[in-house]
Amino acid sequence: MFAGIETPRLRGLPDMDECVSYVKHLGKPTSARLIENAVHTGRPVLQPRCGVGGQKEMLRLLRTLEEQAAPEMLSLTIDSHTRLLRFTEASRILRSDPSRLNGYPLVSHGWRRGRELNESVRAPLEVRHGSPDARELFVTAIASGITAFEGGGVSYNLPYAKDVPLEHSLRAWQEVDRACGLLARRGVVVERELFGTLTAVLMPPSISIAVSLLEALAAADEGVTCLTVPYPQGGNAVQDVAALRAIAILGERHLGGRATAYPALHQFMGAFPRDPAQADALILLGGLVAVWGGAAKVVVKTNQEAFGIPNVAANVRGLGTTRVAVSGYLGGGFGVPEDAVAEETHWICREVEELVEPVLQGGDLLSGINEAFRAGRLDVPFSASVHAHNVVLPCRDPWGAIRFADPGRLPFSTETLHRNNRTIERRSPRTGASATDLVGAIQADIEYFSAGLRQPSRKEGNACSITCW
Repeated sequence: MFAGIETPRLRGLPDMDECVSYVKHLGKPTSARLIENAVHTGRPVLQPRCGVGGQKEMLRLLRTLEEQAAPEMLSLTIDSHTRLLRFTEASRILRSDPSRLNGYPLVSHGWRRGRELNESVRAPLEVRHGSPDARELFVTAIASGITAFEGGGVSYNLPYAKDVPLEHSLRAWQEVDRACGLLARRGVVVERELFGTLTAVLMPPSISIAVSLLEALAAADEGVTCLTVPYPQGGNAVQDVAALRAIAILGERHLGGRATAYPALHQFMGAFPRDPAQADALILLGGLVAVWGGAAKVVVKTNQEAFGIPNVAANVRGLGTTRVAVSGYLGGGFGVPEDAVAEETHWICREVEELVEPVLQGGDLLSGINEAFRAGRLDVPFSASVHAHNVVLPCRDPWGAIRFADPGRLPFSTETLHRNNRTIERRSPRTGASATDLVGAIQADIEYFSAGLRQPSRKEGNACSITCW
């Protein structure tokens, strides 16, 4: 047994005492320390996504990004086979042609190679993956000296897997969080980043934050002290800033000092503009939104998102563009209207409370989460899983903010629903358009991918045509 986790592949791994000693003598700051410092300085940590199959290629990628862009944190994005526990298949492909893997197979490479990666760069590493059951991956990451680990029992199940019971993924992640609690008591704080982005495109802020808040409470119950709660940039700056601020408010309200929830921003995860200048502008806005909203971390995109997996040069450029936004170079003479942000923050917090309070009224938290999804009182739109009702239908209001065309069985109050309906029925003062064609607006977002990656117009409801306020 390693740190409260029982898996069949633990033979040959160092024990917890050795892992703790290795981390303490590694000579680099932990991710948790960087996140805490970012809040105090007001300048968020910047982190790219990156992961390739081969060891030499991964080493080269990490070193190049650090030399050319100096991100405060770096990522190990894990391949799909490892995410789904297909370790034998990942190892077979690694031996034959590592370039066929869509990420780094850490379990197949093993903890010694993980340490080699860790020691090759000054920045701390974080494991990003998408696994409903991440226990073996987590143990290998800790043995590698990696002190940041993304995911959760809901957020790394319903958006990714077709038929993994929530009960299984919640209990598997409970073991991960329990291990983090044991490590914290030995002086090694693991940054546990949740995955509030969920299915990302057109994700209502209250669903994103409610799922993360419940996962955060479950993690805190096991002794986790550092939690990062990401939110996916939706496109309306007022709503995006309000959502980031709501994370801090709700985290402080519910965690009660047991743990700290740090807001983070994933830059726009929808269909990106093909024009590099427009893509750069969207990335720049993401950096500004992160600062305005008080984010502790920004997960950075590139101007090649519309074309496939970005190259190193695009990652470097994306980091540079975002760094301009968060550096203060642009000055403090502009921002979002604070009255509008305050109103939106109030309503996001209210929607989240109406989603989580029925879950918290039960006994066992994990059982309550499972039952809420079974009943449809919690739901994730556009989920691939048979364990989500998938009947919530989001839409954009005339200003581009994300609302509910159909809330499904979500337990919103009458007042909350009336406010939602008013926002989607009102007319835009700029265009005179109303949001009555809700299904058509959603279809326009989705059809971006099925029309030869053409650039939709604003009239078509282009997901990339963001509205600041």
